[in-house]
Amino acid sequence: MDTAPAAKATVHTQTPPKRRALLFLVLPPALWLLCFLVLPYLGLFFQSFLGSDDLGNVVLEPTLDPWKAFFTKTLYRSTLLYTFKIALTVTSLSVLFSVPLAYFIAFKVRRGKELLYSLIIVPLWVSYIVRAYAWKIILGREGILNSFLQWAKITDAPVEAFLYSEWAIIIGLVHIYTPFVLMPVYTAFEQIPRSLVEASKDLGAGRLTTFFRVVFPLSLPGVIAGGTFAFVLTLGDFLAPVLLGGTDNLMISNVVQNLFGTSNDRPLGSVVGIVLLVVVVLLLETTSRVEKSFASLESGRGRLGGAR
Repeated sequence: MDTAPAAKATVHTQTPPKRRALLFLVLPPALWLLCFLVLPYLGLFFQSFLGSDDLGNVVLEPTLDPWKAFFTKTLYRSTLLYTFKIALTVTSLSVLFSVPLAYFIAFKVRRGKELLYSLIIVPLWVSYIVRAYAWKIILGREGILNSFLQWAKITDAPVEAFLYSEWAIIIGLVHIYTPFVLMPVYTAFEQIPRSLVEASKDLGAGRLTTFFRVVFPLSLPGVIAGGTFAFVLTLGDFLAPVLLGGTDNLMISNVVQNLFGTSNDRPLGSVVGIVLLVVVVLLLETTSRVEKSFASLESGRGRLGGAR
């Protein structure tokens, strides 16, 4: 008769320590996110509705002038659209290079697969600045590319258009961010059951048909995740445009850097930062919904196949 009360007493005496342990486990990362993510963005949001004097000091008077300046001046809109174009191009090329390479490693390589994959990921261990500056050396006036072209008698003088151009930025960013696309794409390929590929071949489908009808659709969550990484990272990149693009090919992150630095217009810089944050959040939400829809579709196909 006394067993149930004793059990309840035991549960009540053990629950508070577990809750305290869970609290101590969750509290540090929650405080870190609050102090270094939530509060700074709240500060940016409120600062975007303040004005500034002639010296660049923030004036504690509510105003919509920073928002009006962002949406009325063509500089900010054109730079934002230019950044989107660069990010979309870099993402497309990174996916275009990553999908065949990841497919080759996952399906064609029999021995040394881990070694080959590690060699492709090795550039991530090298400093970002070193990789970006390496492309400046390669594409420069006295760089490797111009030296080879003159040695091969293809050109008589160095080609100035290689460096400080839009394509120099794209080449550098594709090289830097392709590993971020390759990793989730390769993981998606590895998770595809080989029995599905063999079943497609047994039914008479060729290699291309099997790839586009079976393999690639199943890998789309990884492709979407990798493309999102490349797009978001390119949006926030500010070093490659300076090193490889020069002063005529600046991106929106360089505008933010200038507004908080040389121009000393922090309210307008806060507006640009908030706009970028909204764009990234909307993009992540959209890609998350797309990935969930693909996951539910594939699980539905699996249940249908099992029922058959």
